[in-house]
Amino acid sequence: MKALLLREIKSFFGSPIGYLVIAIFLLLNGLFLWVFDGDYNILNSGFADMTPFFRLSPWIFIFLIPAITMRSFSDEKKQGTLELLFTKPLSIWEIVNGKFMGAFLLCVLALLPTLIYVWVISYFGSPQGNIDMGSTTGSYFGLLFLVAAYTSIGIFTSTLSDNQIVAFILSVFICFFFYFGFDGIATLLKQSNSLIAQLGMDYHFKSMGRGVIDTRDILYFGSITTAFLAFTVYKLKTTRG
Repeated sequence: MKALLLREIKSFFGSPIGYLVIAIFLLLNGLFLWVFDGDYNILNSGFADMTPFFRLSPWIFIFLIPAITMRSFSDEKKQGTLELLFTKPLSIWEIVNGKFMGAFLLCVLALLPTLIYVWVISYFGSPQGNIDMGSTTGSYFGLLFLVAAYTSIGIFTSTLSDNQIVAFILSVFICFFFYFGFDGIATLLKQSNSLIAQLGMDYHFKSMGRGVIDTRDILYFGSITTAFLAFTVYKLKTTRG
């Protein structure tokens, strides 16, 4: 699996894809958080915290992660190299995990430079250091779990078609539904704290953002990630026949 993971990382950074993903993520966050006027502008919020960043990032990742993962297996199918991949001394689980970890690590690399935002807000806050590190740390952990869930969904949809655009659209739709859909349904039913809302990623992401790492939130994201990776393995098994 290590060899496959390294191959994925090299494929990302051996082409403009890896650099574009990191640049687009940082550029969009930088513009919305520090330049454009609006609800996400930290300078205009009047509070020394990272809340605007953690409200914005899930929406950027809804489109960015499907763009990363759409080629994972769809490109292998289109190029006819999927059968060659099956001949390697790796189980299907190891192949899927290698693809998953490669895309996940790319997103983590995109997140690392945003730690500068924490330092800037803390340093220039009044008084200096006036930032809720508990909430910030919890939100970063929540974002990592959210990225893992999005990535597993993107990996799965890439097995459904050899057309990367189709895989991208399916991934965006499923990620959007899991992040906002259940909360939207609960709002329509006027049951914002119901079990329906708790089925959505937004509910558990916000829960982790309070600074308390609840095992229920970890189990939720872990279950979603594992489930879609399992769906991917099943789909590849049926493809291999």
